[in-house]
Amino acid sequence: QVQMVESGGGLVQAGGSLRLSCTVSGLSFGNYHMGWFRQAPGKEREGVSCISWSTSRIYYSDSVKGRFTISRDDAKNTLYLQMNSLKPEDTAMYYCAADRTTYCSESRATYWGQGTRVTVSS
Repeated sequence: QVQMVESGGGLVQAGGSLRLSCTVSGLSFGNYHMGWFRQAPGKEREGVSCISWSTSRIYYSDSVKGRFTISRDDAKNTLYLQMNSLKPEDTAMYYCAADRTTYCSESRATYWGQGTRVTVSS
């Protein structure tokens, strides 16, 4: 059974930082493309950042480029998202997702975590 557990969310002031983690079990983590997606209240879920299984491909949305950094530790089966210079518009539920064959596709990601909430106050 695949489990994906996000952690690290919380309440932070604008300009602050948070580090999200997504710990995965039940699959061969090193063989999966991973991604972070977020959904703000009243909005559709959107892609934030993705990393391929080989780390040769990394994607950031324009809204987070230069502020967020995605990484993975295959030995720990964990995906990270370092979020710096947070803005109120970063407020959302953040989800990690995994897929073995498709890179960075919300519609085709096979496995999802439950999400961790990030709230950025102004």
